[in-house]
Amino acid sequence: MEHRTAILRGCRIAAHGALFALLGAFVSACAGSANPTQAINDPDEADNRQIHEFNKSVDKAVLRPASRAYAVLPDPVERGINNFADNLDLPGETLNSLLQGRPGAAVENAARFVVNTTIGIGGLFDPAHAMGIEGRNTDFGETLYVWGANEGVYGEVPFLGPRTERDLVGDVVDVALNPLRLIVPSGVRTAGRAAEAGSILGDRARYSETIDSVLYESADSYSQTRLLYLQNRRFELGQTGGADDAYIDPYAIDPYEEFDAQ
Repeated sequence: MEHRTAILRGCRIAAHGALFALLGAFVSACAGSANPTQAINDPDEADNRQIHEFNKSVDKAVLRPASRAYAVLPDPVERGINNFADNLDLPGETLNSLLQGRPGAAVENAARFVVNTTIGIGGLFDPAHAMGIEGRNTDFGETLYVWGANEGVYGEVPFLGPRTERDLVGDVVDVALNPLRLIVPSGVRTAGRAAEAGSILGDRARYSETIDSVLYESADSYSQTRLLYLQNRRFELGQTGGADDAYIDPYAIDPYEEFDAQ
């Protein structure tokens, strides 16, 4: 399970940023082209491969060296930054839990936020974990899945990395709907964005071996990233049956078969 988490985080942060100005164009290009009967639905592979190479260049030139510099911070400082960033996401996760019809998860996420914001000094510490209040990570992409939305096409987004059409829409909605971001002072929002950037660099450093193996050591990093991202995202959502829910086993499918055939 820990290895799956490392792979999923690695795929997501291989080239992660906040260039939301490009999202509208990407969604428009994908609209109406979803074909959930295919295990891998990547009709724009040629363009996606170009974006993948761009994202790799961003990782190589910026994220990887920056993460190595960030890694010199003491562990307690890194944990505090990660805790603060995660705490800011809890109101949005509470809302998504409610939209998914999971009141128990909503209560637990809300309780984590209250405890960590108060006793945990604004979320820098995680006393809720010591109390057994673990919460449940979720997002609007999962909400769309619970509502019955199909996965849609696969694509790579500049700076954001691999996404399905459904999860890309979910990312945009999560940013817009997080209630905390609408009411906190601008200084806290700025600190939150800085903490999120630090958390990304910390993850990049923590999972550097996995990320470097996928991006720079595999024969076809695009196919490998696509397979691992889809496999782990579907596993995360608990998809087990049906064509749209097909579970991809990288050991049962040759990740280079399609690439070699071209």
